[in-house]
Amino acid sequence: MQDVGFLAVCTCTGYVCPDVGSRLVAHMGFSNRVQRASIIGLGCAGALPTLQRVVDFVRANPGRQALMLAVEICSACYYVDNTLETVVGNAICADGAAAFLLADGPQANRKYPQIIDFETFIDTEQIEEVGLQHRDGKLRIVLGASIQHLAGPMIETALQPLLQRHGLSRSQVRFWVVHPGGRKVIDNVQKHFGMADAQLRFSRTVLRNYGNMSSPTVMFVLEEVVRNGDPRPGDWGVMIAIGPGMAAEVALLRWQFADCHSGRFFEPSIARGGSVCGRS
Repeated sequence: MQDVGFLAVCTCTGYVCPDVGSRLVAHMGFSNRVQRASIIGLGCAGALPTLQRVVDFVRANPGRQALMLAVEICSACYYVDNTLETVVGNAICADGAAAFLLADGPQANRKYPQIIDFETFIDTEQIEEVGLQHRDGKLRIVLGASIQHLAGPMIETALQPLLQRHGLSRSQVRFWVVHPGGRKVIDNVQKHFGMADAQLRFSRTVLRNYGNMSSPTVMFVLEEVVRNGDPRPGDWGVMIAIGPGMAAEVALLRWQFADCHSGRFFEPSIARGGSVCGRS
């Protein structure tokens, strides 16, 4: 941990002061000079803006490592009332954490892709559709019914300029690393983009096995791709997450050839149930 120059933590369920990152410095053995960033309140989409900040650090500081952590205790937001909204939220949401260690250069793990670019689209007219609200001294999840129909168009608005910048079409993307916000959300994304079942099998597997853990969930999906998708050099991938704001966040990925020594690579560490940096 002494080699990590930057630590970024995202959460929407774990606000504390001092922040989670500061509390990990001594516990995990980071350098007393490690730079920190806390990204709070971005919900299910939080992993990608956090990843972007970490990529920025690695690009600006060649040879240095950076670590991002997404951690959520969604069980802290279980709320009991008579609405379908809370029933669904309590049923699909779960606790989880994941970490990406980023490096620049030949020491990086080639199983994992290079991070090429990012794009964001924020529809501020839908800001109240998803999030957390304080009620009776507790956190209560907000899940607007319209999110399942908004997801596809919002993702497309963010995805189009990202692919255009790199001269790509959707047909050239082999891996769709989509945050599984819920079964209906995945179904509507699949319908909107005309995707085959196989293209979203990794997202459905994570939702079935772990539930929606908010920000770490899309990181679990990438790990599922790496372990079971047989990515090959030259393959393109897109990470996608939808979160409060309403925001669509997308990242362009590419698996590189074994002799490529440039770019930003990451090696994830995945955990469920609150263990921060262990492997599942």
